Amino acid sequence: MNAQQQAILEAFDAARSASPRLPAISIAERLAISEGELQAARLGRDVTTLTLAPAELAAELCRLGRVKALTRSSATVLEQQGQYPPLTSAGLLLDPGGLDLRLQLQRWHWACLIRDPLPDASGATSLRQSLQIFDCHGQALHKVFSLEPTPPRIWQRLVASGNHTAPVFTRLALPSARPLPQAPGLEEEWSRMRDVHQFFALLRRHGLQRHEANALMEGRFTRRLACHSVEGILNGAADQRLPLMLFVASPGAVQIRTGVTPAPVRKRGWLNLFGDDFTLHLDDGRIERVWQVHKPNRDGGVTSLEAFSCDGELLLQLYAERSEGRAERQAWRDLLAQQAGLEAAA
Repeated sequence: MNAQQQAILEAFDAARSASPRLPAISIAERLAISEGELQAARLGRDVTTLTLAPAELAAELCRLGRVKALTRSSATVLEQQGQYPPLTSAGLLLDPGGLDLRLQLQRWHWACLIRDPLPDASGATSLRQSLQIFDCHGQALHKVFSLEPTPPRIWQRLVASGNHTAPVFTRLALPSARPLPQAPGLEEEWSRMRDVHQFFALLRRHGLQRHEANALMEGRFTRRLACHSVEGILNGAADQRLPLMLFVASPGAVQIRTGVTPAPVRKRGWLNLFGDDFTLHLDDGRIERVWQVHKPNRDGGVTSLEAFSCDGELLLQLYAERSEGRAERQAWRDLLAQQAGLEAAA
């Protein structure tokens, strides 16, 4: 064990001793290292490297039993309880209303199993087992926490097949800001979309980020709203019991929660949804831009609310629940239309 690893372990143990449930990402931020570096320092003690290829590991998720699945952007955390569905092609875990994910497996760099001792309400200590995936910069892409009193045998088999090989991470360099690019033909191509999934190819063809395309199409297919409109929409949807689709994305996973949502509760500066089988935590003070975005399709088009950070990261995306082949809910469009008085100043 080198001196740096020893120093990280000592700092980690001290932080957890003072606050046993302090999230690892908070400890990593205090140490000015990535969360992946923090967990890698625990290899051989509480952490085991998994050797399965990303697609093989993703195929095992459905065997992990009842779990809490967690995906986060830099300012939003979505946690859901349930059981993963079987993996389909192209990294899809399809279970609308349950654990519903889109995995970018090419971004999966290091996966590990972690055993964290945690005190319960009685003061007794138990081990919390989790499977966590990181990208090449040490950012957490997706986390899985076992909720079973006795985890299925697959957890033990994964540990037995693992090793203590340390990952190699590279520092993340944020892209520099650039003037809004021109995109001739963007409006025409946007208008000809017949499926929302065509949007990703449209962005690639024009070399655009999502927030740039929204800015270019303002007044045609997009409308900029005040940052606090996110809270207003969540409150309005809760009042009407309007089922929503909540999209939270890391660089390697998109997690979707579908269903009726409770009214948001502000706690410790964050906006929170506390459901029976899910929680959403949003640091809405980090929101820099909010867009209402309409995309044409064969069913009359779909509309989303999209919240971005100052560097263009998509923090949270909201849609009304909708089945393929059915028109978008009018109640959702009406709720968005009520935000007309909350349009942001240019």
